[in-house]
Amino acid sequence: MKVLIWILAALAGYLVAGINPAIVFSKLIYHQDIRTLGSGNPGFTNFKRVFGNKFAWYVLILDLVKSAIVCFLFGLWFRHLYGWMQIGIAYTAVFSVLGHAYPVYYKFQGGKGFLVNLSVLYLLDWRVGLIATGIMVVLILTVKYMSLATMCALVAGTLLLIPFGCDRIAILLYGFCVIFMIVRHRENIKRLLNHTESKFSLGGSKQKSE
Repeated sequence: MKVLIWILAALAGYLVAGINPAIVFSKLIYHQDIRTLGSGNPGFTNFKRVFGNKFAWYVLILDLVKSAIVCFLFGLWFRHLYGWMQIGIAYTAVFSVLGHAYPVYYKFQGGKGFLVNLSVLYLLDWRVGLIATGIMVVLILTVKYMSLATMCALVAGTLLLIPFGCDRIAILLYGFCVIFMIVRHRENIKRLLNHTESKFSLGGSKQKSE
C-alpha cells in the first residue's frame, strides 16, 4: 500500500491535470484549437485574449480546481499513512504540473502551469496563497503584465512558505514546480526584456490573434 500510493499519486496528478479546459472549450464551443491562436498557449490568459470573457473565467476556475482536488485527496492519504500531508500535496503537484504542461491527451502540448501552482500554494498554506494572490493582483493592475505578475507571485509565495512553517521537503518539491513554470515562461521573459510582451486587460473584448 505504501508503495502504491506514490505510483497512484503520480498517475492521478498527471492524468487529471492533463485535462485542459482551454483546449476543450476552444474546440467544443468555437471549433478552433487555442494552440493555433494568439500566443499559442492553451491557458486562461491566451483564451481570454482570443475569445473574450464569456467562457474564460470557467477556464480559470477549472484549471484551479482540477489539480486542487487530486492534490488535496492524496495529501489526506499521505497524512493517513505517513503523517505527511504537505509532502503528499507537493509530490502530487509535481506530476500535476508535468501533466498540465505535457498532456498525453493533446500530443504533449499543454499550458505553463501557473493556475495549477497557485491552487497548490493555497493547499500548502492558505495564508501564503492569499498573499501571493494579492501580489499578483497588484502587479496586474499596475504593470499589467500577466506573465510577470504570475511569476513574481509564485516566487514570493515559495519563499513565504519558509517563515510560515511549511515542511522543507514540500517546499523543495513545490519550488521545483515554480522553477519549471518559470522555464515554461521563457518566451514571455524574452518579450518582457524586449518590451514586446502583451499587456493584460480585465475587459471582455476579444483581441485579434497574433
